[in-house]
Amino acid sequence: MSNAAALPLLQPDAAPCCPPLAERPLTAEEAERTAKMFKALGDPVRLRLFSAVASHEGGEACVCDISDVGVSQPTVSHHLKKLKEAGLLSSERRGTWVYYRVEPAVLAAMGQLLTKAAAA
Repeated sequence: MSNAAALPLLQPDAAPCCPPLAERPLTAEEAERTAKMFKALGDPVRLRLFSAVASHEGGEACVCDISDVGVSQPTVSHHLKKLKEAGLLSSERRGTWVYYRVEPAVLAAMGQLLTKAAAA
């Protein structure tokens, strides 16, 4: 008989960044949060890394599978850190490798932000 207890799953702290642009003007806090995300994606290397993670099978990628973006490994690590700080990626260390995944709630909120604005 096992003494192991099931632990509750934690939901990622990923609140939508802001309302659709056409719905109402953003507050200063919403604009700050949203700008941080878009600024992180404004760099071509970061955008390639984000795309590599988002399009990877299973929605997550080992850093060893996505580091071929034309820059050194320390630079890849720097850019991945910036994407994490912006709330766009989360990571998990498994042995010697780090696996990254896109935060689905944030991605959906960003998509809604732009989709509604384009439809307006």
